[in-house]
Amino acid sequence: MSIWTRIGEALAALANGEGLLAVFDRLRTPPDRTVAFTIAVIALGAKMAKADGQVTRHEVRAFREVFVIAPEEEDNAARVFDLARQDVAGFDIYARRIKAMYGDDEGPLCDLMEGLFHIALADGFYHSKEDAFLQEVADIFGFDQRRFQSIRAQFVPDAERDPYSVLGVEPGAPKDQVRAAWARLVRETHPDRMIARGVPPEAIKLAERRMVAINRAWEDIRGQHG
Repeated sequence: MSIWTRIGEALAALANGEGLLAVFDRLRTPPDRTVAFTIAVIALGAKMAKADGQVTRHEVRAFREVFVIAPEEEDNAARVFDLARQDVAGFDIYARRIKAMYGDDEGPLCDLMEGLFHIALADGFYHSKEDAFLQEVADIFGFDQRRFQSIRAQFVPDAERDPYSVLGVEPGAPKDQVRAAWARLVRETHPDRMIARGVPPEAIKLAERRMVAINRAWEDIRGQHG
């Protein structure tokens, strides 16, 4: 059963007056965290979107930057997107529930932030309102400015790129320390590790850009060390 079918079944079970947030709350404990993760990305992505009205095929295609959506599952994905945009709950409520779901485990929160950046850049532009939105979500998640800028630099073409920040080490750190940080991040970005922390297999594409950034940062610092 695909994750979209599971979401469709969860939506079908909604009682009168219940919204998407109720589905999220019911599914944010193992083993349904993969569904909750997907709803979280869609809900926050929908809150970030500018367009009003019904979901367009263009918007669904934008989510293909994050998820694999089979043609027969597009209606379920679109329905979640529509419900999120119609939900009276603000994006900060979703963000705080997501933070409570994962606590101090930053791994899935970083995965989710990267999903939102994928969506923000899907149209080829990065707007100031999207930047402000993502900055506030990062604040709720407990990310410091350095962590936020590190994720931002993976996606925004003109963003300042600090290789030390990408690897989470201090500028000028010894080469052995930098190599150890690089190796740890490579392990954490492996698809098996991501699935283990609740990222659905449909969203493993999230790892691709991060791996490129990690390897580029290591190459830059290694070059500085000669």
